Amino acid sequence: MNSADAFSADYQQARAKFREAAATAGAKLESVANPNPGPDGGTLSTDIAWIGPAEAEAVLVMISGTHGIEGFCGSGAQIDWLNRGEAGRLPGHVAIMMIHAVNPYGFAWLRRVTEENVDLNRNWIDFNAGPLPVNEGYAELREAISPAEWTDAARAATAEVLGGYIAAHGEAAYIAALTGGQYIDEAGLFYGGRAPTWARANQTAIFDHYLGGARRIGIIDYHTGLGPWGYAEQIVMESRGEPGFQRAASWYGSAITSMSGGDSVSAPVKGDGLSGTPQLLAHAEVTGVALEFGTLPTRQVAESLRADNWLHNHGDLNSPQARAIKADIRAAFYGDQDDWKGMVAGQSLLATRQAIAGLSGSW
Repeated sequence: MNSADAFSADYQQARAKFREAAATAGAKLESVANPNPGPDGGTLSTDIAWIGPAEAEAVLVMISGTHGIEGFCGSGAQIDWLNRGEAGRLPGHVAIMMIHAVNPYGFAWLRRVTEENVDLNRNWIDFNAGPLPVNEGYAELREAISPAEWTDAARAATAEVLGGYIAAHGEAAYIAALTGGQYIDEAGLFYGGRAPTWARANQTAIFDHYLGGARRIGIIDYHTGLGPWGYAEQIVMESRGEPGFQRAASWYGSAITSMSGGDSVSAPVKGDGLSGTPQLLAHAEVTGVALEFGTLPTRQVAESLRADNWLHNHGDLNSPQARAIKADIRAAFYGDQDDWKGMVAGQSLLATRQAIAGLSGSW
């Protein structure tokens, strides 16, 4: 079996492969339609596959497509797991829930954001709890990060501004300003929104429906775009002294990193889904990890995001420039080569087996 065959060329192919593989594995399938069409006019859906006892008290949740276009990776990992016959090796008291394309709009349109231009992993905050988080660095760089023009001259001018900020504050400060999340520019990058998105509400409903009886829950959320080619950093949101981090370390080993502890390739963020999950699943012990697979150099990835943001705000989606921008952002978040796909599949397979063993540990 070639792991590369589990990966897809676009959202519709990924969805068809996932549903076929899940049905073959004997999964219970459900679909939730997104209200928006895809770029081809087709239907967009989040698909849920449940394998194992309906009342399982231990459940591993595998989530693809939190960041839309990053769904190429998570979808391939999910399908590879299904194709390998892993469902037949599950302990009798453990279930698997796969959420395929939790942000189907972003997956289909080759965007990292939802239909609301919201970064779903900045949207999991309590919007009724007072003032929204402030990102002073983004506010200072707002016009340079998200310019109104995307010409050579405009790009050179913004590069000078961004380079000046890096020179004054350092690369890490710039990445934090760019990616940490912002709540002031609804047309900008890494926007957290002003209310829960459709994708957040849908994921909440899925968790409520399927996980109400679970006592121990593991979550693997698939991401791409940071780090060395094909390498999966295992990122935990909790700091090293917290029980969630310690459980994750006992499952996955000492290579895991802590986002809040500052040793991750990712800058600390506000409103990520894994940090929001314990409130959704307060009845259960939750152990979550983000698998972050590297692709291209960070600045190249950031430039592709800036170009795509300009395109959807100011450009022509049917132009040759649009096709070039879409090719660039696809390459930034999907290593469409067999070696990368094999690395994703192998590291994901190991992580799922470790998580299942961890979930089984106290029984």
